[in-house]
Amino acid sequence: MTSLRGTGALTRLALRRDRVLLPIWIYTVGIIPVSLAVSFAHLYPTAADRTGFAATSARNGTFTALYGRLSGSSLGELVAWRGGFLPIVSGLLSLLVVIRHTRAEEEAGRRELIGSTAVGRQAGLAAALVVAFGANLGTALVTAVVLSLRGLPVAGSVAVGLEGAAAGWIFAAVGAVAAQLTAAAGAARGIAVGVLAASWAARIVGDRGGSVTPGGPGGALEWLSWVSPIGLVQRVHPYAGPSGARVWWVFGVAAGVAVALVAVAAALSARRDLGAGLLGDRLGPPAASSAFRSPWALAWRLHRGLLAAWVVGFALLGLVFGSVANGVTDLVGDNPGLRETFARLGGRQGLVDAYLATVMSLLGMIVAGYAIQAVLRLRAEEVSGRAEAVLASAVGRSRWAASHLVFAALGPTVAMLLAGTVTGLVHGAAAGRVGRETTHAVGAAAVELPAVAVLAALALALFGLAPRLWPVSWGALAGCLLLGVVGSGLNLSHWLVDVSPFTHTTRPPGGSVAATPLVVLGLLAATLAAAGLVGLRRRDLPTA
Repeated sequence: MTSLRGTGALTRLALRRDRVLLPIWIYTVGIIPVSLAVSFAHLYPTAADRTGFAATSARNGTFTALYGRLSGSSLGELVAWRGGFLPIVSGLLSLLVVIRHTRAEEEAGRRELIGSTAVGRQAGLAAALVVAFGANLGTALVTAVVLSLRGLPVAGSVAVGLEGAAAGWIFAAVGAVAAQLTAAAGAARGIAVGVLAASWAARIVGDRGGSVTPGGPGGALEWLSWVSPIGLVQRVHPYAGPSGARVWWVFGVAAGVAVALVAVAAALSARRDLGAGLLGDRLGPPAASSAFRSPWALAWRLHRGLLAAWVVGFALLGLVFGSVANGVTDLVGDNPGLRETFARLGGRQGLVDAYLATVMSLLGMIVAGYAIQAVLRLRAEEVSGRAEAVLASAVGRSRWAASHLVFAALGPTVAMLLAGTVTGLVHGAAAGRVGRETTHAVGAAAVELPAVAVLAALALALFGLAPRLWPVSWGALAGCLLLGVVGSGLNLSHWLVDVSPFTHTTRPPGGSVAATPLVVLGLLAATLAAAGLVGLRRRDLPTA
């Protein structure tokens, strides 16, 4: 067991480094199901209401693609179905954590330094997996406790928590395998995220090829859902779905898959050289192009892949949300509670307009993640030492920072406007009002940009003034997501909900938009950005 020597010490180190991110992950993901339970109980208080909603939702192919097949109409089954995106979130967070503590450490050179001490070869990989597995288990515990306290059956609540944890364990192992294949952390993330996307796509095809009624027989392509880790864990049926009993053995299969992948990762790690990947790097040209003589060209080279992925992803999200918009009124039916809720969100513009405004607010919070990531590329360049080489030339700090910040500003703008355009075109084509719906959807997307700018500017301020506190920028985004997703369901105080900048931007498409909150958000973003740039000019490099 000498290869695992030092695992405990490295685990404690990883926990210390993620002491901010892990609690946010565990609490945020763990508490979302109880918000869903509160919302469903309020909007569909009777069994007849829930039965009607379930029948309509099960026939909606887009909802099936988003959340999976609906197996029943009880409150617990609706919560488990609506939380179908949580295994994807857990899987994504898990693979990112594992790659961060394995391949990223090697790429930065810290793994070689640690390896020169009395630390086994597999200790780093084992520590990363322990942290990821433990975080998923903690999330499952939070979910089980909050759902049980809400009055849902304890066994079903435990199954809901383990559903997300099992997906997280599998994709943590996928991240461990991907970390052995390439020498770059970015490429490893791309491989692992690609596997996650393929798993989601297989689940969508399998579920769309299955029954269109709750508890009905499966279709010819349902086997794809079983081979997909996302589809596999959703077959547990936490609150006794069509089979009448929970399928507990699914967790055994998921654990077996995770163990097998971990074994593969360990075997690959033992065979490769430290700092290298099993897939050889493609050699570049012997001389750089003359186009790369400026920091702007270098920044474009570094950001272009990520920018393209986000733009394509938001175009697809616009396609999905635009196709769902036409079915919103069917889901509402004769439910007065749901009509009242949507009316409060959308005012006189109607239920569909309220839905689109809410969707754009959600997309704004998502694209803020890209803006923060683009800003923090400055920190990555600084820590890796590449910024020092650039700044040693005739490039000033402000010019270097601006070359990256332009992507933090223009990237979210392009992604949001494209999502709004696609949403409006798809919905407008079905409703026969392309011009009106496109204009309204693009406007709803545009008003979210000041809130996105505030979070990006906060990340810049932290980078310039206190770079060691950069994880706080992700914590701020997680807080906005938490308030946006569960704030209304938990009836939180208005002053607490108003902390999120996105609370002040949501307006009905086509309705009047108050200029004051947008101007205030813009001024706040400008102030934070200016403070960050001033701090960057005055502090030492590469660290504060």
